[in-house]
Formats: sequence, C-alpha cells, structure tokens
Amino acid sequence: MWARNLLFAGVCLGGAIALAASLSPVHARRAQREAQPAPPSEWQATVDRLNESFRARWQAAGVVPAARATDLAIARRLSLALEGTIPSLAEIRDFEAHDEPDRIAWWLAGLFADRRSSDYLAERLARAYVGTEDGPFLIYRRRRFVSWLADELYANRPYNQLVEQLITESGLWTDKPATNFITVTSKPDEDKGPDPNALAARVSRAFLGVRLDCAECHDHFFREWKQTDFQSLAAFFSQTEQSLRGIRDGAGPIEVEDARTREMKPVACEVPFAKELLATEGTSRERLARWVTHPDNRAFACAAANRAWAILFGRPLVEPIDDIPAEGHVPEALAILADDFVAHGYDLRRLITVIALSEPFQRDSRVDTDASEADAEDATAAAEAAWAVFPLTRLRPEQVVGSLQQAASLETLDYQSHIVIRFARAVGQSEFVKRYGDSGEDEFSPQGGTIPQRLLMMNGELVKDKTKDSLIANASTRVAVLASTDEKAVEIAYLTCLTRRPTEEEEAHFVARLAADDGPPRRQRMEDIYWALINSTEFSWNH
Repeated sequence: MWARNLLFAGVCLGGAIALAASLSPVHARRAQREAQPAPPSEWQATVDRLNESFRARWQAAGVVPAARATDLAIARRLSLALEGTIPSLAEIRDFEAHDEPDRIAWWLAGLFADRRSSDYLAERLARAYVGTEDGPFLIYRRRRFVSWLADELYANRPYNQLVEQLITESGLWTDKPATNFITVTSKPDEDKGPDPNALAARVSRAFLGVRLDCAECHDHFFREWKQTDFQSLAAFFSQTEQSLRGIRDGAGPIEVEDARTREMKPVACEVPFAKELLATEGTSRERLARWVTHPDNRAFACAAANRAWAILFGRPLVEPIDDIPAEGHVPEALAILADDFVAHGYDLRRLITVIALSEPFQRDSRVDTDASEADAEDATAAAEAAWAVFPLTRLRPEQVVGSLQQAASLETLDYQSHIVIRFARAVGQSEFVKRYGDSGEDEFSPQGGTIPQRLLMMNGELVKDKTKDSLIANASTRVAVLASTDEKAVEIAYLTCLTRRPTEEEEAHFVARLAADDGPPRRQRMEDIYWALINSTEFSWNH
C-alpha cells in the first residue's frame, strides 16, 4: 500500500511541477525562443502594398472590414496552417510573455524554426506533387519523398531550385528522393515506365496553376488550350526512362500516347505559352524546368503564391487553386505577392510571412453589425468575398486530430517529446484520419461535415481516451487536481482547447458546474468540460 501511495504522490508532484511551469509566464518555448524574426524593413513595404490593394478593393465593393482579430486567434491560425495543430498551453504562456509589437512576427519565426512546421508543409505540398496514394511499391517511396521535401523546406531552399530538381532529377528513387516525383507515374504491372501525360498534368497543375490536362483528349471547351498544347508539354518527358540504375534521360523518339486512340504519335517539345522563355540547350527535362521556373514566367510565381495563401487561409486567393489564368488578369494582390516572390529569390518563408502579416489574414472572422440576421449574413458573405474578414473553413482531418491530441496535453507535443508519446500519437492520428475521411489531393474544395465525422468526435475511442479521467496522461484530470481555483481550471481548459479565455458567461456556467456539491466527482466534471469544448463547433473550424 505504501508503495502505491508513494507512486501516487510522485505523479501528483510531477504533475504539479509541469502545470506550474505551464502557468508561469517565463516558460520558454524550446524552438521559438531561439528564433529571431526578420526586421520589418525586410517585408513591411510589400505588406503595405498588399494592404493598400485590399483597402482599395474594400472601398470599391462598399465593404467595411472586420476588426483585427486577437493575437491568440492569429497565433492559432498560424499554428494550424504551419504545424497542423493548435498551440499548447506552454506555448501560449510563452507567446503572451513576449513583447507585443512584434509578437506575431516572433511567433512566426519560431514556427519556421520548429521542425514540425517543415514536416507538415512537406506533406501538404506533396499532395500536389505526388498525390496521396502509396503508388508502385518497388519503385516509389512516398515517405522518403516527403522526408526529403521536409529537409529542403527546413533549410529554406529557394522554391525555384526545389521545383527544378523535381523535374530534372535522375537516379534511384531511394538515393535520389526527388525522382519519386517521376516514378509515382510508372505502372510496373503494365510494364510501363514514367507516364509523360501524368507528368505533364502534374507540372501544369502543381507548378503553373493551369489545368492543361483538361485538353488531354480534346481541345478545351472554355479555355484557349488545345490538345496539341498538352501533348507538346508531355513530350518533354517522352525520353525519360526507368532502369535498374533509376530514372535517366534516354535517346528514344519524342512521342506521346494519344489519350483517345492510345497510339503513339510524334510530337515536338513545345510549351503552351511564353514560348520565348524556352531554352534551346540541355535535355528536354532541363529545358522544361528552366522554362517553368523562369523569372518571367508569371504563372509559376502566381501558382506558388496562390498555394501559400490557400495553406494559410484554407482557401486560395484564386479558385480553383489549379486554374489561374496563365496569361490573363490576376488579382492585384496575387500579382504583388508573385512579384515579391521572384524579386526575393523565391523565398517561401518570406512569402508566408508577408501573407501572415497582412490585414486580410489578421482580420476577425466576424463582421460587427446591428442589422437583422439575414442582412448580417449578406454583409458577412460580401466581406468574405472581398477578403475583408478571415474566412471560416473546416479544419482538415490531421488538424482536427493534431489539435485533439495537443489539447489533451499540458506540454508541447513535438520532437522533444518521449519517443513512446510520439509513436502513440502517430498511430492514433493515422487511425483517426482514416476513419474521419481525407479529401486527398483535392484538399481545397469546399466540403461540409458528415454525420460519421460528428459521431467519431462524440463517441470515438480517441476522443474518449484523450478526455477520460487519467492523472498520468490527460490534461483534464491534471487540471482538476492541480488548478488553484475553479476559475483557473476553466481558463486553462479554454486555453488548451480553444486558444482563448472564456467569456464571463462561459466562465460562470462552467465554474458553477465545478463547484457543485452534488453530481459526479470533480475530475469527472472536468472531463465533461474538456469533452464539450473539443466537440464544440469552434474547435473544428479555423476562424
């Protein structure tokens, strides 16, 4: 008995120390404390131009923009967009202890310094580059590809160089991970190597923001693209071969398969627009890569800026994300971002920083109005269309489960967490996403919630496991036991689950439940509060 009591006392003491550290404003965020944001002189002029373009748009549309969101709301948005999870209580305390003027830039610099950010962004980009399927097992390693991509993003490699390598890399898919961009299109069961048509479709959609593959079988009905435009782009990959030595450029004929007749036909290597930018020297893939990433190829920079915007907001600036007018008019804001991206060496971190520090990203998600409910809805819709409010978007499956797992822990779940915790988290996340449903490559298409998703949140094993009474594992029990007052317990619950403090009404409601003399034990009541917050609409939406 004494051993059990000693163990219980040790657990309580450890929990008290952890909680006290989380509540202390001097708690240091491990990765973020070391990161220093770039001085405003580096990006302020571009942010100002971007803001001016939106102010002019709001004025022309007769829209009154929403007020600025709270710093905690902005921090939550950034953590969800770049790490796929909400901030931990420890991170929130660290954030609030920082000086206010440059708090958001400082927070953003810390996210870039955290390996979780590059890993998460790599997975998001990989969906556009190689899709979500496992692909041909013997010649394709998706996990290896994503890991390599994360390393490149962590090193902040210029985006144009990264894309050039994806298009031109040769060698084995194990030693040269970038070649998985090529091998994922192979069909070994049909004794077929890399598919030029599939690669042309990937290049046009992922890197140029153009649905050129809509002209694969016939001329495009609504755009200027001809079938010959698609076939000529595919021809750049017609000599790409796969052998025991990996991917290489052969000397075979330049021909592609006609999507309708399935016959091979000779086609010249040509690009669909900006033909004057195409180099005359080098292999076919090298010529294509230099054309795609050419500083004067506006489509490349616009596509990258539009995708970065979509990752941060949950919606692209131009929809659909892969159907931007290649040589036509684009919104002024997108042109500003694209020009700045090229002028500063295709720096993805700078691009994300400029967007994150802009007024549209930092606006509230609600428009204050005294109008009727119907008129208020119309005003909000008009403001959303003009980016005068932050758009409400559903969290992606991995964001939901990542936030759920983080909300159940008072400590930050990152690479410094114990390996057992990281393994359990990865297993739980994989199973949850599988059951919750994943939109796959088409990740920015508007989709409503489903009944199975709600049932999984309300009755699923992971939610139950992360909110149940468990002094060792879960935040709800530790807060119930160790928080100094009922008010403090409710505040911590709101911070860990919703990244905000409760309103006076919310605090009064839950404090009364905790202080009640009858009913279930206090730890059970705290478990119910956590369950209710995690199952709230607010938890599952970005706002």
